[in-house]
Amino acid sequence: MKRALLVCLVAGCGARAELPAVDPGLTGVQLREVHPGLLLPSSEIDLVGDGFADPSRAPARVHLVGSFLPAGGAAQPIDLALPAAFVDAQHLTAVADDGFFAALGAPVGHLVVTVTVLFDSPIDRATHASSSVDLAVDVADTLAPHLTRAASGTLHVNDALVLDGDGFLLATSEGATHALVSGCFLPATAAAGTACTKIDNVDLPARPSKSWDRTQLEFPFAPAIAGIQPGAFTGTVRVENRLASGQVMAAGPQALTVTLRKPEVLSISPTQASLGQFVDVQGGGFVGDAADEVTLLHLTGTFQAVGGSAGAAVDLELVPHFVSGPMVRYVLDETDALGKILDLRRVSGTFTGQIAPIVRKGTDEVVGDATSVTLAIAPLKQVVYVRFLASYVDSLRLYGSSAVDADVRTRVMAVAARDYAGVNVEFRVEEPTDFALYSQVDVAGPDPNNLGLLGYDNTPGKDVGNQRLFDRLGGVNAATQSDGSPGYGGVFTEQFLGFSAHPAPSVARLPVDTNLFDSVFDPLRPETGAPITSAEASQGPYALSDGTICPADPRDRPTVIACGVFVLGNLIGSTLTHEVGHSLGLADPTGDLFHDPGDAPNRLMDAGDGRPFEERAELVGQGPAVFCDDEFVYLRSILAGAGAPPPAIARPSCQ
Repeated sequence: MKRALLVCLVAGCGARAELPAVDPGLTGVQLREVHPGLLLPSSEIDLVGDGFADPSRAPARVHLVGSFLPAGGAAQPIDLALPAAFVDAQHLTAVADDGFFAALGAPVGHLVVTVTVLFDSPIDRATHASSSVDLAVDVADTLAPHLTRAASGTLHVNDALVLDGDGFLLATSEGATHALVSGCFLPATAAAGTACTKIDNVDLPARPSKSWDRTQLEFPFAPAIAGIQPGAFTGTVRVENRLASGQVMAAGPQALTVTLRKPEVLSISPTQASLGQFVDVQGGGFVGDAADEVTLLHLTGTFQAVGGSAGAAVDLELVPHFVSGPMVRYVLDETDALGKILDLRRVSGTFTGQIAPIVRKGTDEVVGDATSVTLAIAPLKQVVYVRFLASYVDSLRLYGSSAVDADVRTRVMAVAARDYAGVNVEFRVEEPTDFALYSQVDVAGPDPNNLGLLGYDNTPGKDVGNQRLFDRLGGVNAATQSDGSPGYGGVFTEQFLGFSAHPAPSVARLPVDTNLFDSVFDPLRPETGAPITSAEASQGPYALSDGTICPADPRDRPTVIACGVFVLGNLIGSTLTHEVGHSLGLADPTGDLFHDPGDAPNRLMDAGDGRPFEERAELVGQGPAVFCDDEFVYLRSILAGAGAPPPAIARPSCQ
């Protein structure tokens, strides 16, 4: 809902009741790898596996059981646990801290242990263990580097230089290895007899070429060494291990000879992009890591608009974001040089011409050779990242459906794609890395506003014309709170239990007929039926194209599960598409209303009390709700795209 808190937005309750004692979803967690093979004071211990839980679901510990053989001593039993930090569902990290070394009793030796990850669940108040990995690692209190070779050759500025050897640090909490470069540089443009410029101990941090590998390092041949001009460098490189303890261990030097060449562009990707999307420019010699450095992209050529009669001349400079020497990223932006000559919201077409890099450091400038490129400007697209929060997973347990979380998400995303068919909106479950401008909708559990909302668009104001592209429906928005409106936005999965005659203690009952809801979910809910098991979930996927067979006979367990997935996915999905509609300027984009006037069947942007459970759930012949006629025309006017024609469906009047 947007602004208006109607009948379906019931008053909230106080503190949440304790969740039922059901499966917390921590079975089958796999630990596959533990790295590195040598542990130093403050070394980061990386754990790789599958199914690791977010700390909001269950804090993690890494448990080590085995023995430690100290240098020159007798083996000692080891049984210790370290806190583990969540990175993502496949990665955790721990630290070999003071407590770790105190448990060993000696700073140097060999550790042989079985490693298990333990998750302490607040759901069932039990500890759940992952599968185990046998680990044998060396333990040391210091590490001296050995440098055997420095790769030489022809490079661009900021290209990686490779160092071979052993005993390098991993650039984590244990410390880092630094490269120190000395020598002499002579620009390619220097006159005969010109003396070279002396370079003395330029200090650059280095990183492992491969994860957990102590035998090979890389560092960029940065402008700090010899500037940005083409030329020849002759000198040496040495290395220093700078440990977390403050100790420094050195090695080298090794000879280093580099020929620097001009910057260049090799390719761009993608070759078709729309407003807010990144274009990655690959090449070499790009700069921008220091405050006095910048890379520009000089475009010259013509732009042919779709439907235009003649191409328009283009001659402009773009300012990309520096990523590394071989790559810069440009985002199509209305405020930069390209956006000022093209209406990136309404004009599509193709640029054909050349692109040349210009790199600057201070007052020094180098222009690279031009490369032929073609870049198509695609129609405006709204990308929507659907972020499923841990609280959503917790709330699925109240429906007895946590085991089929993946099936529910699949149905939610299918509903979203269907409701916006014919409109250039793309829903994703992974956070976009190819767009700088995208919106986000959080699918959460309970309503943090304590108002019993099913969903809420907490973006400020009415974004008529979708000017922002980057709305966040989730978290707390102080701007919306400032006028007394609820601050938290998103979709609130737990609140749909209000359609039940016996909702969870934390959810108020809605004033509607509850029989149909309970017929679907009572066979699955912990207090009235049997929650879906992992074994049952493995028999899926559970996917229905419509709800004609729902609710199912309670004795037909597979259909009961499929109906639960179908209905819950529809409830979440249609609430999601409703709230996204608000963020795009609906309803009534030319007026002041936030919902369709009156009450008509199957209108997606009707107010809450105009959208009965049967319509939301797509049961007994009702639903799916759609955008009404004028709303769909509006959506097509701002996000038509250039794909397939809109679906041929009858749409109700918006009046």
